[in-house]
Amino acid sequence: VDIIAHCVLIVCLSAVCGISPLNTRIVGGQNAPPGNWPWQASLQSSGSHFCGGSLINSQLLLTASQGNIPASLTVSLGLQSLQGSNPNGVSRTVTNVIKHPNYNSRTNDNDICLLQLSSPVTFTDFIVPVCLAAPGSTFFSGVSSWVTGWGTIASGVSLPPPGNLMEVNVPIVGNRECNCNYGVGSITNNMICAGLRAGGKDSCQGDSGGPLVSKQGNRWILGGIVSFGNGCAQPNFPGVYTRMSQYQSWINNQITSSQPGFVTFTSTGTDSDLSISCLCFTFPPILLYT
Repeated sequence: VDIIAHCVLIVCLSAVCGISPLNTRIVGGQNAPPGNWPWQASLQSSGSHFCGGSLINSQLLLTASQGNIPASLTVSLGLQSLQGSNPNGVSRTVTNVIKHPNYNSRTNDNDICLLQLSSPVTFTDFIVPVCLAAPGSTFFSGVSSWVTGWGTIASGVSLPPPGNLMEVNVPIVGNRECNCNYGVGSITNNMICAGLRAGGKDSCQGDSGGPLVSKQGNRWILGGIVSFGNGCAQPNFPGVYTRMSQYQSWINNQITSSQPGFVTFTSTGTDSDLSISCLCFTFPPILLYT
């Protein structure tokens, strides 16, 4: 009976994940309409937001491993703004922090972390788990993606009151081109990049751990987790994200029940990144999005 119930729950999560019922700073972005991104979480310490996360089932969040996660941590879901009234918001404390054992703080490889909430949350129009990119997913250069968060709107420029959730649309940048930008070997297969060659749109400090999602059919699929970049929204330096499709086995091994919904994202056409080659490489300083 327990096995049957577990399988039914997996099917249910796969059916509900990534559906944003109300979705018919991020640098260079705009205010997100209420309920557009119902998996978005705010990680807070002493009442202050410090990074983002994504709900993946009723009691688990995905975020980044980088930085010191405080002992006293609150997760808020269903928020529209950091200040003022949030009638659809709920909060939970965190009872367990599971960082990837192979996280490398120097290179930011395997920058992924699971947070267990003190009790399950109820799914509503404003609180829904996101689907996760399954192994074998293909995100070709130019694939449309969205990043959301409450981070700074430029390097060192705080999000103004009331602190509305921000959203920005950026295209995927292939790993070959991204390696040309950051220096050969800097971008591993566990990373995915997104941004504009001209700059102007990007995630920034305080967005770390938040979602990079792309839409397939009627579902939003988490392709990446905000990780690092050379400044924010700089030309030829796209944001770098943890590549979600590399981590299904690790996540499943940490969860004994209520497995999240994994969905294969498939790009159409051909990948222009395959024709990219670099004649020279630079090694700019890396600025973490914390």
